[in-house]
Amino acid sequence: MVFVTGGSGLLGNALIHQLIQQNKRVRALVHSSPLQIEGVESVQGSVLDVCGLEDSLQGVTEVYHCAGWVSYAPGAARQLYKINVEGTANVVNAALDAGVRKLVHVSSVAALETSGDNNILNEESKWKSGAGKSAYAKSKYYGEMEVWRAMAEGLNAVVVNPSVILGNGNWHTGSTAMFKSAYNSFPWYTNGVTGYVDVEDVAAAMILLMHNDIQEERFVLSGHNATYREVFTLMAQAFQTKPPKWKVTPALAALVWRLEKIKSRFSGKEPLLTKETAAMSFAEQYYSGLKITERFPAFSYTPLETTIARVCASLQQKLNIH
Repeated sequence: MVFVTGGSGLLGNALIHQLIQQNKRVRALVHSSPLQIEGVESVQGSVLDVCGLEDSLQGVTEVYHCAGWVSYAPGAARQLYKINVEGTANVVNAALDAGVRKLVHVSSVAALETSGDNNILNEESKWKSGAGKSAYAKSKYYGEMEVWRAMAEGLNAVVVNPSVILGNGNWHTGSTAMFKSAYNSFPWYTNGVTGYVDVEDVAAAMILLMHNDIQEERFVLSGHNATYREVFTLMAQAFQTKPPKWKVTPALAALVWRLEKIKSRFSGKEPLLTKETAAMSFAEQYYSGLKITERFPAFSYTPLETTIARVCASLQQKLNIH
């Protein structure tokens, strides 16, 4: 029996489909509606429910911890800590008690930091404490530390640190919202750079790491580095909409995130842009996901253009948009 947390999320859902194709028995923790996937046992609950986790891990031999929360909104720190840190501690503690064979934990490149002058982040890029860290980054780092602590207590585990995951998810939230912006011909762009990886590649890598003797290691999963302008242009081309054409200046971004902050106080909704996300949009951060391809030569990343074309087509079909 395989246990997957965050089963209704972008990564969890892709992972479950791959596991089912491999004839695995899957039990999935979901926050809301049960999954309508044949062969999957849905458990409605939360990573904050210690007793529920203990019950869910009965008879389980493998755990994939995908559940987590992403937010850069002001005031989100408390909830980020509860889900990404306390929730992860609950999962690994339950896994230790249940004596599972192995756990694969989904962290983030946000839990790492560049070292040296080459501005390329990899598995050797260690976290540095200090000011300037977002609440999300801190929560992913401290959550990952709970996994390393459990490893010291005897848990067989591996950590993966994906960059921006692209896939057919909820296009109102998360990374899939980028596709909605491109479909709506969002005209603005920056020349900031970040890493991208196909959700199917992340799921495949996690399964690969589960079924070998590797333990107490981390793997950065990132297939491609590209500017935001390049990515939004590829999305617009796939949707046959207008690509971005106006460059955002730092001064304009600073004005917008301040206006969004004021607006969110009255609306109660998360701001479309925050101080952290504005800074990220201008940063030029490169990632190296070569470690897993060197360890497993048969593994390769899907070309960025192929991923974006596939996701755009599947979103058009799912949402009946043209």
